[in-house]
Amino acid sequence: MTEKVANGDFKGDPAAHLKPMEEPVTRAAAVKRFVTKNLLVILTVGGVILGVILGVSVRSTTDLSLTSKLYFSFPGELLIRMLKMVIIPLVVCSLVCGAASLDTRALGRLGVVAIGYFLGTTLIGSSIGMLLAFAIKPGLGGAENNLFDDQVIQPKEVTDSFLDLARNIFPANLVAAAFQSYGTVYINVSRWVNMTNGSEVVQILLNEKVPRGSDVDGMNILGLITYAVAFGIALRKLGSMGDELIRFFDVFNEGTMVVVSWVMWYAPIGVMFLVASKIVDMEDPVILVTNLGKYILCCVLGHVIHGALVLPLIYFLITRKNPYIFLRGIITPLATAFGTSSSSATLPVMIKHVEEVNRVDKTISRFILPIGATVNMDGAALFQTVATIFIAYLNDVTLNFGQIFTILVTATASSVGAAGIPAGGILTLAVILEAVGLPTKDISLILAVDWLV
Repeated sequence: MTEKVANGDFKGDPAAHLKPMEEPVTRAAAVKRFVTKNLLVILTVGGVILGVILGVSVRSTTDLSLTSKLYFSFPGELLIRMLKMVIIPLVVCSLVCGAASLDTRALGRLGVVAIGYFLGTTLIGSSIGMLLAFAIKPGLGGAENNLFDDQVIQPKEVTDSFLDLARNIFPANLVAAAFQSYGTVYINVSRWVNMTNGSEVVQILLNEKVPRGSDVDGMNILGLITYAVAFGIALRKLGSMGDELIRFFDVFNEGTMVVVSWVMWYAPIGVMFLVASKIVDMEDPVILVTNLGKYILCCVLGHVIHGALVLPLIYFLITRKNPYIFLRGIITPLATAFGTSSSSATLPVMIKHVEEVNRVDKTISRFILPIGATVNMDGAALFQTVATIFIAYLNDVTLNFGQIFTILVTATASSVGAAGIPAGGILTLAVILEAVGLPTKDISLILAVDWLV
């Protein structure tokens, strides 16, 4: 600023009054600023698009051998390995810090609200899937089963499925929980039983299917979450004695987030090859879509309604803010989820963008997101409901009210235990089919398009 004095001179910067006014931002500068700010989002979405183009091109020009397909998918495999590498330190450290940063009463209220929201939205997702399935009737008239491999998944009893869920919440070995979870398998046991037939005692050979525990490959995220939250609460209870350990976990967590930010610059390349390799690996996309078109339509339409309308509406009613601005901030994690087909692998990316782009409080995001990525499986519940009704129509089975209710409840509950890995929901689908008496052999049809839906 300058000020004119009596003698006509200017006080202050003598050239200030000669400086032109600030020029308006040009279109090119605005575009450059937008691209710079959203470069990672643009690259990741571009990776998905290029992956589709690359996959279709490779399918139409070359017939890759199984070994060549394995090599072709290697860049995508590297991305998944990098993301999985940071899952355990991120989940454990973030939950310990999140639980320790909240007082016990606030933690209890937050936990109750979160679990209530997770179960409520999962039930809504199941209901949307059921309504669409009964309206569109996928599977009516049958599908050509001979087009698909007859992959039969060994189903578990409903009781054992829920008991396994409880066992995984409380792991016997924390080190083993980092790479294994508990799963029930069955063995046939034959034994002689004395039976009374009138005055005679006869022996009958009885064959019994007995459940046995086994270690299943895959992280037991539920068990790690349980211990991390309990340990965080315990550290807070220690007062000043626990402060140093809380700071250790906090620094560990921040360091892990820096590693995640480095991994994210490789994500567009990894996502491109993941998508391309999935397209190359599909037997015949045209035949799959033709035979399972209604099933795919039901699932995709259900995901769009639930993810683009129902959840944003809940967000708007609670916050009175535009939900699509929030969704715009997590486009990169959504694109990563599409490429990796894994909510667990996407968790590090989601935490980073929720905090840095959408400005969510770290004490909330680092406590809620690891739990949500494991427990809040709305999409899994929706597709499991549609898949069950699809298989019912395929086998010309009319479902009664009791079976419909069982599907809703079982899909909602079993999706909580679904692993956050590719095709994780397929394993719990077998439980639902067993609960309503439908054949599990038709899961091979679902497996054929599982990645797509």
